[in-house]
Amino acid sequence: MPPFVVLPAARVIRHGRLQHHLLTPCRLVAQCCFRTSYTPPVTRQSSSSSSTRWKSRQGRDSFAREAKVRGLQSRAAFKLLEIDTKYKLFKKGQTVIDLGYAPGSWSQVAVERTKPNGRIIGIDIIPAQPPKGVSTIQGNFLSKDVQAEIKKFLNDPHRGRPQQQMHAPIAQEPGVDDPQEDVPTADKGKKLKDESGKTIDIVLSDMMMNTSGIPFRDHTGSMDLCNAALEFSYDTLKTGGHFVCKFYQGAEDKQLENRLKKLFGAVHREKPESSRSESKEAYFVALRRKEAAKYADIFGGDGV
Repeated sequence: MPPFVVLPAARVIRHGRLQHHLLTPCRLVAQCCFRTSYTPPVTRQSSSSSSTRWKSRQGRDSFAREAKVRGLQSRAAFKLLEIDTKYKLFKKGQTVIDLGYAPGSWSQVAVERTKPNGRIIGIDIIPAQPPKGVSTIQGNFLSKDVQAEIKKFLNDPHRGRPQQQMHAPIAQEPGVDDPQEDVPTADKGKKLKDESGKTIDIVLSDMMMNTSGIPFRDHTGSMDLCNAALEFSYDTLKTGGHFVCKFYQGAEDKQLENRLKKLFGAVHREKPESSRSESKEAYFVALRRKEAAKYADIFGGDGV
């Protein structure tokens, strides 16, 4: 997927939380898109040597060729497919947030793996036509206003689901019991209160800053995005939910890994086969969000 372009932002520590204040306003668009057809954008000819090299590499890339054959938006889909094959992330009817979704290949995978009644919400600062079955919010994810809009969208459990399923109950997997059935009434009320606002089953983050070619700058920018996604997940991810995050490898990724271990039952580093060997990108796959994890324990220290 292409780099995630972030508008200039200032980072401020307030009340113990890392906050990002948007310096340049951005346009926020919320839409639910269930398209029946898609007209790809016109590709303009370029005479630059970098464009020629990119086209040559794509032509030799078996994953890029296979993505085109299968109607996937990009080769990045195979990274998520490989991760899901190994860790079994997706189930029918889940709510999935795809941060930095454009051009939409991860969202395509999520739609396919959660159908027929899953809901997928893609967030990106880049204007892009989403895949069929994906709702989108256009804006800078680091903006608290954009995050508030996402949470508002998610408050309605039917919003963003396929229209034919809008008023139908979500079917459970065969043989899976309702986790609330054996919970005493008093405990049910407590659990509902504790889970208030936690509406997401999976947070996917393929966000990346525009790379500068300076490894330390690219790494720290990546860590800022990962930590913002993790903090958002702390507020919105259900107990037992999963988190997948792309990161640019460097000195601070161990700190991020330690934070993830405090919030999730298991954390794995992955370098999918479809990730180019020369790339510094890798992925954290964090499984089964813990119920009792405290914010101060995760973000209060240096994580080491």
